[in-house]
Amino acid sequence: MIANNLTPYEPTHPGEILREEIECRGITQTHLAKELGMKVSLLNELVNGKRDFTIEYAMMLEAALGIDSDFWINLQTDYSKAKARRDSTFMARLANIRRVAAAL
Repeated sequence: MIANNLTPYEPTHPGEILREEIECRGITQTHLAKELGMKVSLLNELVNGKRDFTIEYAMMLEAALGIDSDFWINLQTDYSKAKARRDSTFMARLANIRRVAAAL
């Protein structure tokens, strides 16, 4: 198999890591949501990758779980970049911008 033909890995949303963390600690989403002062539905959206991690959410998780907020933000950034790179329309747009910028 030629390395260039490998399919890139599927990006991991930070919610997947959060789900594993709370399961490992033996706590429920309901309990964590209460500790964070947020609705269970909002935490569930984070855990299920339907909502992006913001600085505020990351800082709240740091306070509740002791996991540095930079960890969560870096995971979110990596996930968002990987998703953007998989978007062929966006990548074509970037290529066009680079062509125009090179002519300046």
